[in-house]
Amino acid sequence: MEAIRLFKLLNRDQRNTFVACFLGWALDAFDFFLLTFVIVPMAHDFGTSVADLGYAITITLAMRPVGAFVFGLLGDRFGRRMPLMIDIIFYSVMELLTAFSPNFTVLLIFRALYGIGMGGEWGLGASLAMETLPTQARGLFSGILQQGYAFGYLLAAVVYWIVFPLFGWRGLFVAGALPAVLVLYIRARVPESPVWLRQRHAIGDFWRQALFVLKRHWALFLYVILLMTAFNAMSHGTQDMYQTFLGEQRHYGVTQKATTGIIYAVGAICGGTVVGHLSQKWGRRRCIVLCSALGIVLIPLWAFSPGYTLLVIGGFAMQFMVQGAWGIVPVHLNELSPGAVRGTFPGFAYQLGNLFAANTAVVEAQCEGARPFHAGDFRNTNFPRRYRSRKTRKGILVSAPNSITSQLARRETHH
Repeated sequence: MEAIRLFKLLNRDQRNTFVACFLGWALDAFDFFLLTFVIVPMAHDFGTSVADLGYAITITLAMRPVGAFVFGLLGDRFGRRMPLMIDIIFYSVMELLTAFSPNFTVLLIFRALYGIGMGGEWGLGASLAMETLPTQARGLFSGILQQGYAFGYLLAAVVYWIVFPLFGWRGLFVAGALPAVLVLYIRARVPESPVWLRQRHAIGDFWRQALFVLKRHWALFLYVILLMTAFNAMSHGTQDMYQTFLGEQRHYGVTQKATTGIIYAVGAICGGTVVGHLSQKWGRRRCIVLCSALGIVLIPLWAFSPGYTLLVIGGFAMQFMVQGAWGIVPVHLNELSPGAVRGTFPGFAYQLGNLFAANTAVVEAQCEGARPFHAGDFRNTNFPRRYRSRKTRKGILVSAPNSITSQLARRETHH
């Protein structure tokens, strides 16, 4: 009932803005996750290893801070709306070009450029949404907004299920150009951020204010980067190579992999929405610590389950906790951010965390040892036990830091 009441608080402009920001993030994630479903066939086509193909994920994540910084500055200087439209068009074009990559080197270039676009979207969208929504509704809608990421994964799983058997991996990336259509909706229905409009008289002093904020809040900036490094390691550590794990170690086919992805994406959406809403009453840090701790407990069910049903349950529960913690991020970072640089600060700190956690997929792919493996190496009879053992250690490694870093904040943030 409380959620329904909060929905009714929104006027037409607020609803349109939130829908646009949610879809922008969801379609951005959709484009990113398409690659995670087809790592093995792409590695085969380019004549490279699974671990080397994993660098296509790493370079995307590594370039996201560049996009967050560039588009964040544009958002603080020229408003959130227009840079957001430019960013969506840019990452959609890069996704389309990925489909026509003639070799592995060109693929890496396109994924790097796509990473710039992906990095720019979150900061602009989150700032525009949080600055437009009423204060009392931010916890719930922060959770829903962040689950655009899980919704994007869900959409990627469905498209993979339908498109890949017919058109192969290149067809998936052609479908990934569809987010560009969202720009028409933003142009027609979404107004500029009211907070930015009130503050634009101070735009001429932006660089002076930015330097002042950095000097005054450098410790906060470092804390947020550390927190986002832990968050991104937890998220990418439980998602990016999981489809490869299902296909190459568990030997599941397209239908089972897609179904599993859809089910745990639903768990992620539920977790982000529920925990984001609960954080409004229980506190941001308390909810983050609780979800991270429960995620560690769930690792055996998520990685070691002997049958398909239990594995699916583990995947649902794991993503409920992982994205439950993530559902708090948009509102938490925007509440922590100094107002003068809210277009740049949350997105840039978030994407720097992504940079420091960018190698997660490659580390998991190299879990067999120092030697990068090819797709067939998964079937080595000596491999599964080592893989599962390393996967468990990795799960603990990427989940535990959130419980620790969340305790480093000096105060709870409810505004």
